[in-house]
Formats: sequence, C-alpha cells, structure tokens
Amino acid sequence: MPAKKKEHPAKPVVAQKSAAKKPTMAQKTGAPKSLAQKKDQQEDILIPDKLYFRIGEVSRLCHLPAYVLRFWETEFPQLHPVKGSTGQRNYRRRDVEVVVKIKDLLYRQGFTIPGARQHLRDEVKAHKAQTPLPFPKQPSADLARLRAGLQEILEIVTPSR
Repeated sequence: MPAKKKEHPAKPVVAQKSAAKKPTMAQKTGAPKSLAQKKDQQEDILIPDKLYFRIGEVSRLCHLPAYVLRFWETEFPQLHPVKGSTGQRNYRRRDVEVVVKIKDLLYRQGFTIPGARQHLRDEVKAHKAQTPLPFPKQPSADLARLRAGLQEILEIVTPSR
C-alpha cells in the first residue's frame, strides 16, 4: 500500500500591509517627475559667473549626481574638466554648458548616449563649416561694365607699341 501524503491544513491568507517602497534614483537625486518639471528645471539652470566649478557645484547646479558627471567624462570627448594639483576636477563655464546640453539631449530630448555624442559632434562641425561668399553665379551687367572700364584704363595707361 502506498504511503499517504500528509495533508497540511490550509493556512489562512493574511493581507499584509504594503511595504514602504524604496525611493527611486530620480527621487534620491531630486530629479523631476514629469516632462513639464524636467523642462522647467532645464530652464532654471543659471551658471554663476566664475572661472572654475568643482564637481559638487556642477552636480548641484545641474541636479545630477557626481558619478553621472564622471561617467559622462568618459563618454563625451567634449567634456574634459581640468584636474588641479590635488586631483579635484575643475569645470570651466564651457564644461558646465556642455553638461547642461548633454543633460538636455539625454533627459529631455530622449537621445541615446551615442546619439547625443554624434549630435554634439555634428554641432561642432556645423559651427566650423565656412559659409560661402555670396558671389553671383553668372556675371551681371555691372561686372561687364566694370570690366570694360578697367580695360579702357589699362589701354590708356599702357603705352602703345
């Protein structure tokens, strides 16, 4: 005869109180919760008129954790703060502006890191591109008259043979 399985009496299901949820990274860093708040926060970044900013100052200004700034230094060649004799990162105003631009591209416009890197690279190329001079494509009547006048002057000045 096969052994009977012991049956355990059914335990009543007790409704548990919901555990307190851990704060998300966005809540820990003070990051905005909605797109409208993100846009408002983006516009609120005012960069003080200083020569150098430490990483903590940039972190507070841009509402980003310091480790994100250090990571972005490895991902974006445009972001290269100078390190002082103590090894402290000193961000120039231009670096802080780049951080604000990267934050906008990644968080508000939804770019990926490679996409944001390419976008910044293309922006630099666009600024370096030389704008063509506005020369007319076909010679105008004014140019023809000017050329004829110069040839007359040349004939007057040049002795005849």
